[in-house]
Amino acid sequence: MSVIGIDFGNESCFVAVARAGGIETIDNDYSLRATPGFVAFGERQRVLGVAAKNQAVTNLKNTIFGFKRFLGRRYDDPRVQEDVNKVPFKIVQTENGGVGIKATYLGQDQVYTPEQVSAMLFTKLKETAEHGIQAKVHDCVISVPSYFTDAERRALLDAAQISGLHVLRLINETAAAALCYGIYKQDLPEPDDKPRNVVIVDCGHSAIQVSVCAFNKGKLKVLASSADPNLGGRNFDAALAGHFCVEFRSKYGIDPENNPRAYMRLLTEVEKLKKQMSANATKLPLGIECFMEEKDVSSHMCRADFEQISASLFQRVEVVLQKCLDDSKLTLNDIHSVEIVGGSTRIPAIKLLIEKVFGKTPSTTLNQDEAVSRGCALQCAILSPAFKVRDFQITDVQPYPIKLIWDESLGDAGATEVFPQFHPVPFSRMLTFTRKEPMTLKAIYTGQVPYPSNEIGKFLVNFKIDDGEPRKLKIKARVNMHGIFSICNATIYEKVENGEQPEEPMETEAQPAPAAGDNPAPANPPESQESGNTTASTEPMDNSESTEANTTDVNMEDSGDKKKSKKVQYKGKELPVDSVTFGLARNELDDKIMAETHMISRDRNEKDRLDSRNALEEYVYDLREKLDMELNGFVEDGERQKLSETLTSLENWLYEDGSDEKKEVYVQKLEELKCRGEPIKERRIESEDRPRAMKEVEISLQLARKVVDLYNAKDSKYDHIDQKEMDKVLKAIQESEAWLEQCRQKFHHNFQPYMPVPIKCKEIVEQRRVLEGKINPILNTPKPKVEPPKEEPKPTKKEDSKSKKNATEGSTTNNSEANHTPDPQAMDVE
Repeated sequence: MSVIGIDFGNESCFVAVARAGGIETIDNDYSLRATPGFVAFGERQRVLGVAAKNQAVTNLKNTIFGFKRFLGRRYDDPRVQEDVNKVPFKIVQTENGGVGIKATYLGQDQVYTPEQVSAMLFTKLKETAEHGIQAKVHDCVISVPSYFTDAERRALLDAAQISGLHVLRLINETAAAALCYGIYKQDLPEPDDKPRNVVIVDCGHSAIQVSVCAFNKGKLKVLASSADPNLGGRNFDAALAGHFCVEFRSKYGIDPENNPRAYMRLLTEVEKLKKQMSANATKLPLGIECFMEEKDVSSHMCRADFEQISASLFQRVEVVLQKCLDDSKLTLNDIHSVEIVGGSTRIPAIKLLIEKVFGKTPSTTLNQDEAVSRGCALQCAILSPAFKVRDFQITDVQPYPIKLIWDESLGDAGATEVFPQFHPVPFSRMLTFTRKEPMTLKAIYTGQVPYPSNEIGKFLVNFKIDDGEPRKLKIKARVNMHGIFSICNATIYEKVENGEQPEEPMETEAQPAPAAGDNPAPANPPESQESGNTTASTEPMDNSESTEANTTDVNMEDSGDKKKSKKVQYKGKELPVDSVTFGLARNELDDKIMAETHMISRDRNEKDRLDSRNALEEYVYDLREKLDMELNGFVEDGERQKLSETLTSLENWLYEDGSDEKKEVYVQKLEELKCRGEPIKERRIESEDRPRAMKEVEISLQLARKVVDLYNAKDSKYDHIDQKEMDKVLKAIQESEAWLEQCRQKFHHNFQPYMPVPIKCKEIVEQRRVLEGKINPILNTPKPKVEPPKEEPKPTKKEDSKSKKNATEGSTTNNSEANHTPDPQAMDVE
């Protein structure tokens, strides 16, 4: 099982994978780590990533890019309208008022939503990851801009689901970069110590984001964040391009802004110039050949001029930096360091602004291009049960306040702010109401939100009360790990009659009797009260709070005397919650998943078809070239002429009638051509390998003959071999020599290189193997080992002296016995 992290950028995307050795960024099929966010449509297939960007100029109207900015938005959105006339492709309005991107695919005009186009790019990134790690990919974590609203986040999740990815978490880009920074730091303060405050500045192609993060060991907490969704590298490119358009109009009489192809080429060149100016302060040239109306254009630019042209943009950058510092409520002395990521942070003027606002020189500890994707992969490994990673807790913030309205006629009395700005997420909050009728809750953003509508969704809690008495209703509101708001569940409580033992969840509370003069329950909700921590199995970092809101006045009788409090039990009943939010409906999502599956299958079939066509074309060119050179002598003149005509005919067919045939046709023609071409190539290979194979047989025979001669000369090395065995060796040698001689005669008797080979090299090699199989076991028979005579062990000094003494005594005894003559008459008698 593999998990990946995806940095889904407006211009480029990066994919990182968590492996046993750490985190790696995966190369795509062009050996590049950055995959452009381009999707192009052709007559028969889609082109994605690098290939789509490379053909953008020639297929301008059918090449889609920058579609991340359209996710979750409607056609009448100001941001969409701003880009309608700037992009070369056509943006239309769909039936439901959403954004549609028009393109020609399979010869027909098609309209795709930004979610579908994003899913196509995710399909490419998923394929890149699977090819890089040689395994299937399912779980992932995708980065998302911190300023994305609920609608945009839901659209991104829909796009990932269409592509077949299971998103464990949508993580804010600055939080992902902060995770990449904190998890490798070994010198962070202890959990109980004062945290280290680090500023993360991410300025990419389309937006700038700034976050202040507090780090402790194993813990990261985002304190504040700010962003400008319409300020990034693309704005600096547009400022430079606008400057050169004015210059070219007056100098050459051309207007690139009215020519999409020329303007796109200009944007590419000014982006290169911008990068050069980041490293060089001298005057740099700009030149484009055959730019427009067959005119070559040239100009120059230096860093000082660039900063003057972009002065208003740099002011906006400073505003975002200062706002984040103010929102964090930290002083400059509280800031430990500033980390920068994103390609546009390489601009020297932005670095100077960072140093001016935060009083710290920007640090480049992180990889400015890959830090976000690596942080996503780390988060995915932490969430996945398949990996064991050092736990690192991330607490992000809700960038916009969220208000819940249940009765607009009451004004502030019929609403409450559920999550204030910069409230920690993920988080749950419990709200308690007293109701006797169904209620509809409306969630909205408050404050300045970079989205035309501040509405999040509507949630209907439906129930029925027979006796008409108000009931206690508890509703759980939540912002989950993706940053998406929802009403998780609703529970209504009823009093338990005496003796009743319900199976539903119980709630017991001490309820004092109302005293004389008490007022009825107020309509305004009281202040929020903490109700402790709530832990969900899927989100262990969850907290919850409780806000009580009595929406219906309760008339309470005046008893005149205070009574003792008594315990009242309630049984809870779960209620269904119907929600109307942004995002695709289930049936729409299923249709788009099926459409993407069909396109993937069609792309795969088209790739196989093109591979078959290319294989045939390659074989035609290869055989034609070799026929007149290295294969010249291995085919008859008449056959070569016929084969050359066939190759020419096939080449013409490939570029005319056969340019759009099915895969099976190309495969069949390639097989037919190989039936004629491969025997020729085989004869050439045989002619090159045959002398070497024969030589090897001759060497084996010479070595075997030498051994036989040594045996006949009574060489002691082979005297252990029996004569019968050596006769078998001699017989095998004679048979092989006879076979080799017959082989030579077949090739010397009127044989021409273009004739069929009578004996192939593999037969000659087999003959050598058979020969060696017969003689080697005999010739390599080892000599029998002759055991040397056993030597008696030498006695030790002690045993030697003892044996000498025994020998001396023995000799004395023997001498005495020899000198003593026994008396035959002397006998022992008892």
